[in-house]
Amino acid sequence: MTIEVLLGDEAVARGAIDAGISGAFSYPGTPATEIFEYVERYNKKANSIHAVWSANEKVAFEEALGMSYMGKRALTSMKHVGLNVAADPFMNSAITGVGGGLVIALGDDPGQHSSQNEQDSRVFARFALVFCFEPSNQQEAYDLTRLAYETSEKFELPVLMRLVTRLAHSRAGVTLADPKKQNEIYTDIDWKKWNLLPAVSRVKYKTLTETIPKMHDFSDECKFNKLEINDKKLGVIVSGIAYNYFMEVFETLETKPSYLKISTYPEPLKKIQKLYDTVDEIMIIEEGYPMLEDSLRGLLNNGPKKILGRHTGHIPRTGELNPDFVYKALTGKEKKPIVSIDMKLPGRPPALCKGCPHADTYKALNAAKEMVKGQVEVFSDIGCYTLGALPPYNAIKSCVDMGASISMCKGAADAGLKYPVAVIGDSTFGHSGMTPLIGAAQEGTSMTVMILDNLTTAMTGGQHSLTTGHPLIKVLEGLGVEREHIKVIEPLPKNHDENAKIMKEEMEYEGLSVIIADRECVQTLKKSLSKKKKEAE
Repeated sequence: MTIEVLLGDEAVARGAIDAGISGAFSYPGTPATEIFEYVERYNKKANSIHAVWSANEKVAFEEALGMSYMGKRALTSMKHVGLNVAADPFMNSAITGVGGGLVIALGDDPGQHSSQNEQDSRVFARFALVFCFEPSNQQEAYDLTRLAYETSEKFELPVLMRLVTRLAHSRAGVTLADPKKQNEIYTDIDWKKWNLLPAVSRVKYKTLTETIPKMHDFSDECKFNKLEINDKKLGVIVSGIAYNYFMEVFETLETKPSYLKISTYPEPLKKIQKLYDTVDEIMIIEEGYPMLEDSLRGLLNNGPKKILGRHTGHIPRTGELNPDFVYKALTGKEKKPIVSIDMKLPGRPPALCKGCPHADTYKALNAAKEMVKGQVEVFSDIGCYTLGALPPYNAIKSCVDMGASISMCKGAADAGLKYPVAVIGDSTFGHSGMTPLIGAAQEGTSMTVMILDNLTTAMTGGQHSLTTGHPLIKVLEGLGVEREHIKVIEPLPKNHDENAKIMKEEMEYEGLSVIIADRECVQTLKKSLSKKKKEAE
């Protein structure tokens, strides 16, 4: 018996490895990044799994689907908003089905620690009519991932594995099972299975819907869905990491409520019905959207018994859950702190690292804006540089989603804005910035795009970037940007005046121009210098 101390993310990764995956595909995104990085580290020793960063989440999903097509097991991992990018192939993969087992590991972010929203990925699984597994601890993250591959191949469907930040980034001991061998490659593939021509797709979609009752039966028999009948006044339905908060409070209660722990979706309907028939009231405790709560109100035909949860105010509608919220929901009382400390600490807003190249870029950009006579609007993107919206820079106005800086900038130019500027990182440009730039180049849109090339995907830990350095210039030329209006600057204090002048000139140019601010991230530079020093010693 082998026990390893693993993050929730790492437990999913190890579960996939021990389930016999042949490939892992991902684009960096907190809180899911460590899933791929664990596979990447493991593979440096084993060299048995294809593990290379993909251009974006859609590409990662499609690469994993291609591996599944060949009968091999594959893992694709991303954060919740990454599934928005991969939604097209994800939704359609439910209709094509899979060959080898295909698991999509997702990191949801309740409380928005590093995300634009609190999106709940369970809704996507319901939308696509596929399985979703939701572990409550690191051991379940490992065990359910292994089960997910078996389930994927049993039903010939992709399976979604949902983690939340608190589970993804906490550690616990995990007991490992014997690893499985990788699948053999397929040599005979039915073309009708994979071609979503309407005549084929209509039949396959009907088959998918006919599978739903079988999935509910599977959930009712799954050992990870636990029903315990205690006091019959209140029944609690709890899922995922919220189960830990519930059990912490449960042990302190004199009267123990009955409860059902849910770890699989579609839900175990028979177990839900049994609990409902047994108790007077139902309370739903779930991390994320009130999805189970909404489902039960429909599934149980809004019967005479009360269903308590987020909609009734018993559970907060936004943010992360914790034991205190659960205690108040179950007892109606505020939990008294063990120690009362009245400390008013100053806020510590996030900031760019000391010596960050983005800081010098923004200082030059602000100077250029002052030199231009007219309205300048700066649209930004997802990355460390989004902090440019805060003091002391106050340099950017928008941040919506990956690649939106260039699209929104073009839309503003089309609306008549004279000096539109887009700010995007090198990795984000490779992810989803190239597509809108093609249109701007074809139209000759009067706008300025600034690509902050720090040679890495810095915000998520310094992963490899596909569009950086000289290849980035070649990509821009290939997209149709005129070479004389691709400017490269080095954002350093000594170059401030010259950089501001170049920015001003390109803003005033009546056409498309791109400025590349080329300087390595200070964090990756420190690591590379430290590595060189150790090698020299």
